[in-house]
Amino acid sequence: MSADKKVELLAPAGNFEKLEIAVHYGADAVYLAGKSFSLRNFSGNFSLAEMDEAVAFAHKHHTKVYVACNIYPKNQDLKPMQAFLKSLSDIQPDAVIVADPAILMAAKKYLPATPIHISTQANTTNYDTVRFWESLGAGRCNVARELSLAEIRQIGENTDIEVEAFVHGAMCVSYSGRCLLSNFMAGRPSNQGMCCHPCRFKYAVMEEKRPGEFFPVSEDASGTYIFNSRDLCMIDHIREMIEAGISSLKIEGRMKGIHYVGAVVKTYREAIDAYYENPDAYVADPRWKTELQHISHRGYCTGFYFGDPGQEIMNHRAESENSHTFLAKVLEKTSAPGTLVEARNKFFRGDTIEVLPRTGPAQMDTIKEITGPDGERRDFAQPGSHVHITITSPLVPNDLIRKMDER
Repeated sequence: MSADKKVELLAPAGNFEKLEIAVHYGADAVYLAGKSFSLRNFSGNFSLAEMDEAVAFAHKHHTKVYVACNIYPKNQDLKPMQAFLKSLSDIQPDAVIVADPAILMAAKKYLPATPIHISTQANTTNYDTVRFWESLGAGRCNVARELSLAEIRQIGENTDIEVEAFVHGAMCVSYSGRCLLSNFMAGRPSNQGMCCHPCRFKYAVMEEKRPGEFFPVSEDASGTYIFNSRDLCMIDHIREMIEAGISSLKIEGRMKGIHYVGAVVKTYREAIDAYYENPDAYVADPRWKTELQHISHRGYCTGFYFGDPGQEIMNHRAESENSHTFLAKVLEKTSAPGTLVEARNKFFRGDTIEVLPRTGPAQMDTIKEITGPDGERRDFAQPGSHVHITITSPLVPNDLIRKMDER
C-alpha cells in the first residue's frame, strides 16, 4: 500500500438497513451479496433490484460496494452463477469477491471492467500465490486468517496488488472458513453458503456402552463449547496493521445486527482517523476497547497476527457476552414533538439510555417522553412500534439508542 493512501475500512452489509448503518458510521466500502453464490445465504442479502438501489445509495455517499460471489460452485451452479455475474454488469459494483477459479474466469468474461478481489476462502498464505492470482487479473487479495502480521508484511513487499485482512469479528475453527462440520451434522454445505455454525454448539462426550449419558468435556457441568473460537479484535493494534502494508481492514459480520455494525464501524473509523491525524503520536484510546465490549461477542483475541498461541484458545465458557441492549433506531425528525424512532426492544419513559452518535463517545441521556402516532402519551414502547421520544441529546436519522444491562 502506498504510504500516502489511507487504509480502507470495509464493513459488512447483510441487508439494506445494515448498509445504511455502515455508511452512516463511516465505512469507506461495504461488501454484500445476492440471494445466492456467497457464504452467507441466510443473512438476508439483496435481490438484483435491491442491489442496484444499494450501489446507487452507497455511491451517493461516496462509499464503494463489493459483491461477494465466493462459494465453491458445483456443476449445477455454474450456469446460474454465470448469469448472475452477467446481470451485475448493469449494476456496476466496485469489485466482485471470488474464491474459485471458475468464478474468476466468469467474472473476467462478464465483468471485464470490474476489479476482482480474492476472498479469504481461497486460503492464500504466501506471496507467490498472491502473484498467481495477480497474473489472472485480481487486484486485491484477502489473505488467510492464519497469517501473522510479519508474514502479511512480506506478502505486501513482494507483490503489487492490494492486501486485505480482517480486523474484527467472528473466527472459524477451520482453516480460513473451509469447514465440513455443517455438511456432516446438518446437511448444510458451508462452502456453498449454508453453514449452520456447529462450531458454536455445546458439546459433551458420550461413551459407547453408556448411551444417553453425557460427560462434560470440561469442568463446566453444562458441557463445553470446544470449537467456540473467540472473536478477533484488533482495535488496540491499528498502527501495526497499517504499518504491515495492509490496504483494507475488513470487519466480519453480515449476519450480525445493526447495533454490532454501527458500534464496530464507528469505533474503527475513529481509530483509523486518529492514526492518520498524527501517526507519530498515535496511541489507542481505551474508550474504543470499552465500546466494543458493549456489543455481543465471544471474548476477544488477536487471532494469529502476533504468533501467540494463547490468543487462539477456544472460549469454553459462554456463547456470547455483551453489556448493552439495543433499544431503537432513529428514523427522522418530524413536526411532532420529539424524534421518530423504531423500537427494537421494549423501553420505558424515564429509562437512562445511551445515544451512539456518528462521532465521539456515546451520550448518556434520559427518555423524558414517549408519544404514539396520534400524539398520545405512553409509558413504554413495544418492539416494532414507531414512537416519538424526547431526550436532551441531538438525534439524526440512523443514530442508534441502547441501554446498559442491569447486572
